[in-house]
Amino acid sequence: MEIVAFGVQTDERPLLERAFADRHQIRCLDVNLDHDTAPIAHGYEIVTTDVNSELSAEVLQTLFVGGTRLIAQRATGYNNIDLQAAADLGMTVGRVAAYSPYAVAEFAWALALAVDRRVIRAAQRTRLFDFRLDGLMGRDLRGRTAGVVGTGRIGAAFTRIAHGFGMRLLGWDLAENPDCQGLGMRYVDRDRLFAESDLITLHVPLTDATRHLVDAAALAAMKDDALLVNTSRGGLVDTAALVETLKSGRLSGVALDVYEEEAGMFFHDRSLDVVRDDVLARLMTFNNVLVTSHQAYFTADAVGQIIDATLANVEDYLAGRGGANLLVTPERPPAAER
Repeated sequence: MEIVAFGVQTDERPLLERAFADRHQIRCLDVNLDHDTAPIAHGYEIVTTDVNSELSAEVLQTLFVGGTRLIAQRATGYNNIDLQAAADLGMTVGRVAAYSPYAVAEFAWALALAVDRRVIRAAQRTRLFDFRLDGLMGRDLRGRTAGVVGTGRIGAAFTRIAHGFGMRLLGWDLAENPDCQGLGMRYVDRDRLFAESDLITLHVPLTDATRHLVDAAALAAMKDDALLVNTSRGGLVDTAALVETLKSGRLSGVALDVYEEEAGMFFHDRSLDVVRDDVLARLMTFNNVLVTSHQAYFTADAVGQIIDATLANVEDYLAGRGGANLLVTPERPPAAER
């Protein structure tokens, strides 16, 4: 089977090609799938996409007319896919339900420590042989409060690390995690978590209910010297409200691995372009803000698991099987019977 893969990163490509080599031919592209690039998939029954690809009803229609019947997304999130449109067309849609939670949790901690201890500013100075400590004072996290918003696999992994730091643990989720409770976590309502936490980390999916979970009111409730970390989905944070909060001199540090308007920006070299996103441009001017380009998941372990799950989705589709990773599964016979 010939497969086309969109949004393939340079370091991801050899892993993807090696995994598929024995069973399928895979064409790896570094461009995201969107309205302009969808015609490239003409003639490919199977398309695999990255999280920043756009699979709107219009794009899905273009793919369907070109012969595509399976979308295998190499990510857990799927808010970029119009699932109803895919179902109406009779297409199959798969994703990666889970991969190494440690990749994201450990990176969230890397970001938290980097902003707390002013690591980026310090590294920039020492490269210029400026070894002063002015403006580099951080805080011990031991004894302070970590607020974990979302205590699934990733949130729980973050919580275990926070427990190792000796932090007080607060959690918010629709379902309480006994493992986190066993570490001493106390579940509270969101307002209390925002108000009492010194470090707030987000680990919930993006849905209509969680969009702008961190809005102006939530930011106003936070401590003036709170740290905010988001390695989940950009839309969880109202970035315009965050900019206004930072302009007022509040929050000790902010670390974002995701951004609500990252599509078309993240995973690309825009260093020679005029940045038209005024909110992102303003965000970058704050010296206590660290922005990375959706790389929390990007370890060899996690990417390998994502690729293995994607290959399994392809094999399940070709065999006419269902699976935990499949989001849309229209009735269809196995490939041998078609």
